Amino acid sequence: MFSPVESRRLYRQVADQIRLMIASGELAVGQRLPAERELAEQLSVSRPTVREALIVLEVEGLVNIRMGSGIYVVRQHAAGAAASEREPVEGPFELLQARAIIECAIAEEAAGCARPEGIAALDEALTRMSGGVNDAGAVIAADRAFHIAIATIVGNATLIRVTGEMFDMRMTPYFEKLASHFEGPTTWRSAVEEHRAIRDAIAAGDAAGAKAAMRAHLTMSQKRFSESFGEELPGEEKRGRRKAPAKGKTKT
Repeated sequence: MFSPVESRRLYRQVADQIRLMIASGELAVGQRLPAERELAEQLSVSRPTVREALIVLEVEGLVNIRMGSGIYVVRQHAAGAAASEREPVEGPFELLQARAIIECAIAEEAAGCARPEGIAALDEALTRMSGGVNDAGAVIAADRAFHIAIATIVGNATLIRVTGEMFDMRMTPYFEKLASHFEGPTTWRSAVEEHRAIRDAIAAGDAAGAKAAMRAHLTMSQKRFSESFGEELPGEEKRGRRKAPAKGKTKT
C-alpha cells in the first residue's frame, strides 16, 4: 500500500516510494498505476506533486505516461540508482521561488541605473523571443539573454552569474520533459508580453514597476505550469500544508 508522505520537496519522496515499489516487484512491469487523483489522495499530496514525481520516473524510463490512458510501469530498476541519474535537487516550484526573490530585486535595481545600451540589449532579446515562439530552443535562448541583460544593467558579476545559473538549472532532461507538458507558442507569446512590461518599466526608470512586472511574470509562469496539471498554485507544499493565496510560474 502507498503511505502518506510529509516532507519538503514532496515530489522526490513520492518518486522514491514508487521507485522502491517497482524495484521490489510490488508494482510489476506492465501494471497500470492508479490515476493521478487517486495517487494524490493515497499519498496525501497535491496532484502537481504526483505529476512531478511521475515525470521523474518517466525520465528514468521506469514508467510511461500515456495521455488519456494512464501511467504504466515499463521496466524495473535498482532502488539504489546513482543520484546523477535522478532529478535535480531543486524542484521547479522551489526554483521559481528563488528566482522571484532574486530577480525582482535585480529588476528593481536595474530600473535605477539603465542606460540606452542596456535597453537596447533588452530590445534585441525581445525581438528574438517574438520571432522564435515556434522554436523552443531559440525562444529559450532569447529568454535567457533577456534575464541576463537585466543583471548586466546592474553591472554586478555575481548577479549575472547567479541569474544564468538559475536559468540553466532548467536545462536538464527532467525539466525539459516537465516543460513539454505546458510550454508552447501560446504560453511563449504571453511570456513575451510579460517581458515587454518588465522592459518598459526599466526603461522608464520605474523601480517599483519593474519589480512588480518581474514578480507578475514569474507568478504567471508558475500559474501556467500549475494549470497544466489542473491545479491551483501548490501553496500547501510550501506553507506547511496550508493553502496559500496566489502571489505575485513559470514563464522563465
